[in-house]
Amino acid sequence: MQAGDRAILYAAVWQAIFGVVDVIGDPENDPTRSRWAWSYPVRPVTVVSDLNNAPPVEAAGIFPQSLWRHSHIRLTEEQFESACGLIEAAAQ
Repeated sequence: MQAGDRAILYAAVWQAIFGVVDVIGDPENDPTRSRWAWSYPVRPVTVVSDLNNAPPVEAAGIFPQSLWRHSHIRLTEEQFESACGLIEAAAQ
């Protein structure tokens, strides 16, 4: 990912997608962390305010198994568009 990209946020415990964000800067590495050492500055576009209302990740055609042990995955255009629509509907 890099500045200018758009991303979907995923809540692992809930196995739900809850936000659409714009990546607004370069990746940053924290060498003091052994897990999740890389982060990206983001700006929210659409966010579901209550995770209990967030759509399940499977509703966008994304299987939770593909997310295990990964801080991020690349979605197909279809998965991304579906996720955006589901998040927008749940955020209203």
